[in-house]
Amino acid sequence: MRKILFIINRKAGTDRQKRLEGVIRRYLTPKAFQVEIKHLEYLGHGADLSREAVTNGVDTVVAVGGDGSINEIAQGLIGTDTALAVIPLGSGNGLARALKIPLKVPLALELIANGKRKSIDIGYANEHLFLSNAGVGFDALIADQFRHTKKRGLWGYAKLVISSFNKYKGPSYKIDIDGQQLEQRAFMFTVANGNQFGYEFKLAPNASVFDGTLDVCVVPPMPFFGLVPLGFFSLMGNVDKTSYMNHYMGKQILVKSPELAHLQVDGDAVPLTSQGQVLFRVEPASLQVIVA
Repeated sequence: MRKILFIINRKAGTDRQKRLEGVIRRYLTPKAFQVEIKHLEYLGHGADLSREAVTNGVDTVVAVGGDGSINEIAQGLIGTDTALAVIPLGSGNGLARALKIPLKVPLALELIANGKRKSIDIGYANEHLFLSNAGVGFDALIADQFRHTKKRGLWGYAKLVISSFNKYKGPSYKIDIDGQQLEQRAFMFTVANGNQFGYEFKLAPNASVFDGTLDVCVVPPMPFFGLVPLGFFSLMGNVDKTSYMNHYMGKQILVKSPELAHLQVDGDAVPLTSQGQVLFRVEPASLQVIVA
């Protein structure tokens, strides 16, 4: 009998949790599946629960939440035979969209029941795991501010972008991509494993979690009105072919700047442990994921 552990982010709300648990048990019946449901209680709890699941021979750990909680839960599954599955209940749902996992819970549960799995690449920014993307530019500044705001969702994010834009000039970075040396000012410096941030915004439309490489997206400094075409071309999926972004690919990327002050992984701000520099690297086919 296939053992499946669901780990739910409590931000979903109590009533929603009860409905969700009912739907889970309806789709994954006791005849075919041994289902357990647990909830995140503290920062790092997801990684603790998933490591424990590996030890207990769980076949699939299901992350129920957004990209941040998915990232945390995935940390305990890297390099193991236990697969990660996703029920996307976040705002952007970047990883789910990149993997074409349905955003509707019953359809996502059908995938989990089918159990088809595939190994995906993972990335590290210094020692911080990322599944979708990581960055040190304007997106990292906004991620740092976003964790202090009560306005969640796309509108809350947009308000921060508008209020912070004029104060952000874009540092000059020294960049090493697999030995290739560059020096560039950048409004955004994002390293992508998957093809999007979420909300269908694609800075790296052709990035793939299966290709063993990372996509480097460098957006030069721009006037405020440049955000409109940048957003438009990102939604259209062809921003990499415009002058709004310079695109590179590599397996190991070192970026340095004395002005480098923020780092985001999968949309969450994390501490900078190496002052003024970040090393991004890929570990190919390191995490098993339930896919369509």
